Amino acid sequence: MALPKIADARELKDEELSDQILAVKKELFQLRMQQGTRQLDKPHQFKHLKHRLAQLLTVERERQLKGE
Repeated sequence: MALPKIADARELKDEELSDQILAVKKELFQLRMQQGTRQLDKPHQFKHLKHRLAQLLTVERERQLKGE
């Protein structure tokens, strides 16, 4: 599975962006819980979700700076 592209994040509306950020944070929490209980099957998902979260937060910050 390839890493997500930032162009996909830039196409989202502001509300969708906020929802995606929240969803990714929840998924990361669930992965940490699975890792803590030794039930984690796919450890590479951490890398993908952290990458996606960074992209979403970057786009959100770009929009904040553009609005100022």
